[in-house]
Amino acid sequence: MNAPIGVIDSGVGGLTVAKEIMELLPNEKICYIGDNARCPYGPRPLAEVRRYTWQMAEALMKMNIKMLVIACNTATAAALNSLQKRLPIPVIGVIFPGARAAIKSSSTKKIAVLGTAGTVKSGAYEKALKSLVSASDVIQLACPRFVPLVESDEYEGEFARRMVAETLSAIKSKEFDTAILGCTHYPLLQRFIEQELGDTVTVLSSAQETAKDVSRHLSYQDKFADRRKPPVHQFYTSGSTEIFRTIIRKWLAIDDPCIRSIKFPKT
Repeated sequence: MNAPIGVIDSGVGGLTVAKEIMELLPNEKICYIGDNARCPYGPRPLAEVRRYTWQMAEALMKMNIKMLVIACNTATAAALNSLQKRLPIPVIGVIFPGARAAIKSSSTKKIAVLGTAGTVKSGAYEKALKSLVSASDVIQLACPRFVPLVESDEYEGEFARRMVAETLSAIKSKEFDTAILGCTHYPLLQRFIEQELGDTVTVLSSAQETAKDVSRHLSYQDKFADRRKPPVHQFYTSGSTEIFRTIIRKWLAIDDPCIRSIKFPKT
């Protein structure tokens, strides 16, 4: 079935998930929406995030997608359940795959979650981790300055390194052996995060596990694409197409990405 897979995020962070899907399933076409104009979602009330997430999902449903991936932790916390109940296609979030990967990785089950204020406040990761191993010891840290670094394409320099160091100083004295990048923007800062946390901590994102979930769902429903030519992925942004294009070129290595603007209500 050659219908596209829909991927949504508050901005460019979900490209980390899209990248893993593209690598694991190269025949699948991606239709991606980044709501850069209203990013970040982390500080917003969950009801507002739920409304924004539904707006993106409805836009993609008009493109006849066969599956929806909510490649945003805050949006997953806010809207996954309602979307799964009401949409006629599979809907996959990123929180449970991230929790599953952390449980597999951790020998002590002492796990840190680095996330947006909204994700941390929701308690979604702690709930997911404890549903897998009830004795999990979960440390959560909101990192509100990380998303703006990525969205402004400032995630590679000395300023970003200092920002990461300042933020993580709050948990460096605590004991944990695994850290979840609980926002899909954060993998673009992963090398700085790993430097700060040191060799004894495994830093992981949910992207690979989420891509595996996508593959399992397509296999179960026998909906793998069978196209003979490589797909042309479609990207939409509610913000700056130029910044979006720059990050796609660097992160996904697509020289001439197909990018279009998309508008959503301001309220």
